[in-house]
Amino acid sequence: MALTGEMIIGRALVRGSGGEQLAYNPATRAEFEPGFGQATGEDVEHACALAASAFDPYRSLPLQQRARFLEAVAEQILAIGPELIERAGLETGLPAARLEGERMRTVNQLRLFAKVVRDGHFLGATVDSALPERAPPRPSLRLAKIGLGPVAVFGASNFPLAFSVAGGDTASALAAGCPVVVKAHGAHLGTSELVGRAVQRAAIETGMPEGVFSMLFGDGRTIGQQLVAHPAIKAVGFTGSRAGGTALMRTAAARPEPIPVYAEMSSVNPVFLLPSALQNNSALPQGFVDSLTLGVGQFCTNPGLVFAVDGPALDAFMAAAKAALAGKGAGTMLTAGIHDAYGSGIARLGGSAGLRLVAQGSTEGIGCAAQAALYECVAGDFLANPELQDEVFGPCALVVRFDSAEQMLAAAEQLHGQLTATVHAEEGDYALAAQLLPVLERKAGRVLFNGFPTGVEVSHAMVHGGPFPATSDSRTTSVGATAIDRFLRPVCYQNLPDALLPQALRDDNPLRLARVQDGELNLAG
Repeated sequence: MALTGEMIIGRALVRGSGGEQLAYNPATRAEFEPGFGQATGEDVEHACALAASAFDPYRSLPLQQRARFLEAVAEQILAIGPELIERAGLETGLPAARLEGERMRTVNQLRLFAKVVRDGHFLGATVDSALPERAPPRPSLRLAKIGLGPVAVFGASNFPLAFSVAGGDTASALAAGCPVVVKAHGAHLGTSELVGRAVQRAAIETGMPEGVFSMLFGDGRTIGQQLVAHPAIKAVGFTGSRAGGTALMRTAAARPEPIPVYAEMSSVNPVFLLPSALQNNSALPQGFVDSLTLGVGQFCTNPGLVFAVDGPALDAFMAAAKAALAGKGAGTMLTAGIHDAYGSGIARLGGSAGLRLVAQGSTEGIGCAAQAALYECVAGDFLANPELQDEVFGPCALVVRFDSAEQMLAAAEQLHGQLTATVHAEEGDYALAAQLLPVLERKAGRVLFNGFPTGVEVSHAMVHGGPFPATSDSRTTSVGATAIDRFLRPVCYQNLPDALLPQALRDDNPLRLARVQDGELNLAG
């Protein structure tokens, strides 16, 4: 498919007139054709107006048809074939195997949400029957969830497919019955066009209302802000920096009608090495370094902070980690901006009082290549400098040496909100782990035991969220089946005639849903 640099607004391909941006290859630091037309305020208005007009028709479609749309998007993405992997490789520097895996993750997310839609449990159908004989009488009360309305989705820089145009935010919003307007990321313009056209083809093929999906190119500080400020938009999905996420939060909160921003932002994903595990598990250093450098450290769940009690076992861990890190080559980072920010973060750590550089990876590399780095400090210096908790996005980690387990527990209380927290422990550590786990439950959205946090499974039970600054709303997740809940709200129907009720709430239950009926779960439907 020849790329044209056009945006997608409803069923039309639109050439943006707000300037032009060329694609960028981070491995060579070179721009290349074609140019991609940037959106104007008029384009934002057009896309949002179409989304608003599509909302009621789209959410009213049978669940089966909505699910089929999601499956068709998955099929259309697969149908692009090798061209998608090749283009994404040019724009990201990522190897083909990584991109092929990410494509399947994207497809599987769409298929998961198709299943969620078909199951219908997300509707939360609840029936409280009328009790006319009660004093005072109780009316008929029935509850079901509906979509919030059109959702603005921001493509992420670090996942050109799985957190981008047809990624998890888009899939969950569409599953909830919400039209989507995507602000594509400027780091992978051609990849976004290819996937955007796939979504557009799927929408046409399955008879979706025009406006169920649009995709715009443009700067986040202008077009992105205009999109969030538009009155038709009722929620925002964002994955990116803390500065970017909080800027959108301020815009959303300042609207005449404030809206929720579901932003996944920064996390250092602390790893706790408890004494027995540190003493006995010789595989820990290599496992840690492999996780740290996976994807050049550009995963949201990169383990950037390690807590352990000082002593010979920690010395041995550091020596082994140093040797493992020395064998890691420099890898290409996704964008020049990420590369520059990583360099600034390393420089900041290098200038921090009390920090010592323990090891670095290979310096060989071209373009936006990043050298891995491992630092250490003692507990006092860590606790005296809150900035040491700030994320350095890339293959960089800090090991903190504690005088005692009690001091480590006290430091855990000072942690910011995290996407993940990991505990390595053996049976002899369980008493200490039992003290630590309640703290970590308050600090993180996912608590791991004897593993490493890179790798986020697409499943029903997964949580990819956490307290601020990991996300803007600790009650939600951006990965997993319950990501759909971000874009839903409950509606109670009182004394409506059966013929006017949503199908999920009618007496004969035509969707055959499991429902809560007068306080009891009715699995038979």
